[in-house]
Amino acid sequence: MHKLTVTEQRVLDAFDKESMLAFLSELVAIPSISGNEDDAQRHMANEMCQIGLQTDLWDIDFETLKLHPAFSWEIERSHGLGLVGSIGEHRGGRTLVLNGHIDVVPEGDHRNWHSDPYTATIRNGNMFGRGALDMKGGLVAALWAMRAILNAGVKLKGVIHLQSVIGEEDGGCGTLASVLRGYTGDAAIIPEPTRLAIAPAQAGAHNVRITVPGLSAHGCYREEGVSAIEKYYVVQQALLELEAARNARMRHPLFAGYRLPYPLSIGMVRAGNWPSSVAEELIAEGRYGIGIGEDSHAARRELETAVATAAARDPWLSEHPPRVEWWGGTFEPAETDVSHPIVELLTHAHQTLGKQPVLEGMPYGADMRLLVHQGGMPTVMFGPGDVRLAHKPNEYVPVDDLVHVARTIALTALRFVDCEE
Repeated sequence: MHKLTVTEQRVLDAFDKESMLAFLSELVAIPSISGNEDDAQRHMANEMCQIGLQTDLWDIDFETLKLHPAFSWEIERSHGLGLVGSIGEHRGGRTLVLNGHIDVVPEGDHRNWHSDPYTATIRNGNMFGRGALDMKGGLVAALWAMRAILNAGVKLKGVIHLQSVIGEEDGGCGTLASVLRGYTGDAAIIPEPTRLAIAPAQAGAHNVRITVPGLSAHGCYREEGVSAIEKYYVVQQALLELEAARNARMRHPLFAGYRLPYPLSIGMVRAGNWPSSVAEELIAEGRYGIGIGEDSHAARRELETAVATAAARDPWLSEHPPRVEWWGGTFEPAETDVSHPIVELLTHAHQTLGKQPVLEGMPYGADMRLLVHQGGMPTVMFGPGDVRLAHKPNEYVPVDDLVHVARTIALTALRFVDCEE
C-alpha cells in the first residue's frame, strides 16, 4: 500500500464535494436521452473550459464513422458531438484516458418516480435522478478529480484525457469517435457503476432479433390458424436451455459471484396485428451475452443452431423456420490483465483511501471493449453505485461513492502519469 505524498494530500485537500454535486445536479437536469445529447455535451464542454481543461468539442462525422468495422448503433443520428478535455504535458510521463458517457435511457412513466427524474434530489445520502448513476455521476467524479489536480497546482509529467461520450447505451459511437480522433493513452479508467469493485473485465452482448412465423385465421376459428405466440414457446425454451448450458460451460474467476454472468434476455416481444385474429408473426428482441475470450461469431452460430434444432422438432416450424437476425448495438467482451499497472495502482489508491478492494467482472456490455480493442489501451472499470439500479425508476447513486471515486481516480492518475513533487 502506498502512503500519501505531500502532493497527493494537497490534491485530495483541493477536492470540492459541494461544487461537484452542484454541477452533477445541473447535468442531471438536461435530459440527454440517447440521440439527443448535444445540450449536455455543450454544458459539459463549458464546464471543462471554466475549470481549465484544454477542450476539444467537435462534430462527429457519422458517414465516415459508420464505415469502421467496430461501429454499431440502435439510434440513427444525423448530428452528434464529441468532447475531450485534457490536462498535463508530455514530459516523460504516461497518458491516462478517463471515459464516461453522457447519454441516458428514457425515464419512463414519471408516476413511477418519487420525484421528478430530471431534478436531482438528495435523500438519505443518495442522489436521485435519471443519469445520476448511469453514468453522469461517474463522469462528473472523473472531471472533479482532474479539477482537484489543477486546483492543487500540480505539474503533471504526463497527460490525462477525459472523454465525455455519446451513444454508449446503443453501441458506443462516441467512444469510437474519440479513439479515432487520436485520444488514446497507456491505460484507461471508466467510472461506470461497479459498486466500487475494480473491474478489469466486461462481458459482451449482441442484440438479437428472432422472427417466428404463424398462420392467421379468424379468432373464432383459431384452430384453423397457427399462433406465432404459441410457437414462440418452442423457441423460448431452447433459448433458456442454451443460456443455462453456456453459463455452466464458460466460468471465469472474475465472474465467480454470478450465476448467469452471460445472460440471454429477451426484452421485447411484438405479435399479431388484430385482437380477434390468430397472430401470424411474432418478433422477439433481446441481448445475447458473450463470454470473456469467446469468439462472437461462434457464439452467434451457437444460438442460430439452437433455434434451428428446436424448430426442426416442431411440425410447423420445421417447414416455416424462425429467422434470426443480428442488429443494433454490438458489445464485444474485453479483459485487462489483473497485474497491469493501472489495475494495481487503482487497487492501491482504493486501499490508501480506506476501502478493501474487490476485483470482479461486470456482466454488462460497455465501452471498455472499444478502448481495449480499438484504442489498444488496458482498461479497468471502477465507479460509484450499483448498476442494478440503472434503467429503472428512482435511479440513484450514493454521494459517498461519488466522493470516493473522484478521490481514488485523482490519486491513481497522479501515480500513473507521474508528477513533480
